[in-house]
Amino acid sequence: MSITVEEKNRLMKEFATKEGDTGSPEVHVAILTSRITTLTEHFKTHKKDNHSRRAFSSSWLSAASCWTT
Repeated sequence: MSITVEEKNRLMKEFATKEGDTGSPEVHVAILTSRITTLTEHFKTHKKDNHSRRAFSSSWLSAASCWTT
């Protein structure tokens, strides 16, 4: 359900504002968006997975706060 280390590193390289940048808002939003996409696909096949749905809710709220700033 979570994104792989390789996927996370790819997103950091793609959205970093400078070399070695891992904490910029662009990187955070890209990682959160990837996690949300992964969880959304998971819920299509596991409709009763309420435990993960709660984590999805938390991720969505965290990502939404990043998008509005």
